[in-house]
Amino acid sequence: MIYKKTAEEIAVMAEGGALLRGITEKLAEATKEGVRLKDIDALAEKLMKATGGEPAFLGYKPAWAKKAYGASICASVNDVVVHGIPSAYRLKQGDIVTLDLGLKYKGFYTDTAVTVAVGVVSDDARQLITITKDALTLAIDQCLVGNTVGDIGFAINSYVRKNGLRIAKGLTGHGIGKNLHEDPVVPNEGKPGIGARLFTGMVIAVEPMVTMGSGETVQLKLDESFATKERVLAAHFEHTVAITDAGPQVLT
Repeated sequence: MIYKKTAEEIAVMAEGGALLRGITEKLAEATKEGVRLKDIDALAEKLMKATGGEPAFLGYKPAWAKKAYGASICASVNDVVVHGIPSAYRLKQGDIVTLDLGLKYKGFYTDTAVTVAVGVVSDDARQLITITKDALTLAIDQCLVGNTVGDIGFAINSYVRKNGLRIAKGLTGHGIGKNLHEDPVVPNEGKPGIGARLFTGMVIAVEPMVTMGSGETVQLKLDESFATKERVLAAHFEHTVAITDAGPQVLT
């Protein structure tokens, strides 16, 4: 079931989203060579709790997971697409790392992600990051009343493939609100006019996850994260977006 949010509820989500955006910017600034992933996670938890909210991911257990998530953010390095657990790994020059984080604030969730380059990265890595970020922008342009989630997926996948990259298979966006994950599923590939239709008051997390290689993914047994099957680079950008009569409202 897709839950329609009132204007007042969207305003609360926008407030939480603005706080999350500020936290994301500070974490991106802290993502440097020599820094441990677990230290970025500790900073995230501190900043989130300072808002009066709480980390959305800490203790969260998705249906597919065997155990609850044990960190405040996901930190996915290089070939890890999503759900990497922040470890004692120290970032190296040339790494790319996705910071995926959510905030529960005044009873509502927001969710965002960015991929950050550590120092000087390869041309391929830089292009991957740029195309993934641009794919998110194109997807948000499709977040219009009367469009469908298929329009969003088509915009993402067609742009990504045109640039010689692939969508990470089996991974999608989602609805969001009083729950971190709600209906509808928001695919990163699709056909125009197909799938759930967008209406005023819907709030969704749009999140292209893009890889080099084939786009095939595997779930790692060590931490239940998802990585590229060929161990090639992946990038991920995400915004929480409200569907309004005036057009898409980016909340994060």
